[in-house]
Amino acid sequence: MADMTTNQQSDTSADARDARNARKVRTGTVVSDKMQKTVVVAIQRRVAHPVYGKMVTRTKRVKAHDEENSAKTGDTVRIMETRPLSKDKRWRVVDIVERAR
Repeated sequence: MADMTTNQQSDTSADARDARNARKVRTGTVVSDKMQKTVVVAIQRRVAHPVYGKMVTRTKRVKAHDEENSAKTGDTVRIMETRPLSKDKRWRVVDIVERAR
């Protein structure tokens, strides 16, 4: 019986761990790198217009933490959701997909 309770507890902790690790990952373009350890990333998505059905582009700009200051303007980066790092920063740069030319 004790084995069943420990097994249930480990399942619960595994579910909690999976929920914590299921973070949003987005790909976007760096539009500003003028801050220290922070870049502004523009994330574009295409959605259908609610009335006309035409595909329109929606852009969201987010601030992402870049520890090494390696991302430059024009780079395509992959960012991941994280805990609040400052007033506006909720994302961090995971890797640089493509360098700007």
